[in-house]
Amino acid sequence: MKLFMCVTLLCLTCSAYASPFAKGDVENGKTLIAEYECNNCHAAKVGGDGSAIFNRSSSRIRNADDMLQQITRCSGSMHLDAKEQQDIGAYLNQKYYKFK
Repeated sequence: MKLFMCVTLLCLTCSAYASPFAKGDVENGKTLIAEYECNNCHAAKVGGDGSAIFNRSSSRIRNADDMLQQITRCSGSMHLDAKEQQDIGAYLNQKYYKFK
């Protein structure tokens, strides 16, 4: 019984530290960003190729929840479903943000 409790606690602890976009597909997220030409809109806002939007000091993105809310706002015109939003989040988190 003690072993079971220890294993259960260990599993719960590990899941608390799982990636916030663990169900997202990084490669599909990268594909979706290219397909929907997200960087065109970002470039109009920050110049260059648009990637500076992810690293700017004035970023509103402070955690994974902020990023998901921004993806949801951006996806309004593209009608992304929840899975696609998770995929984009997984890609952006891996490439730029590194949220735990």
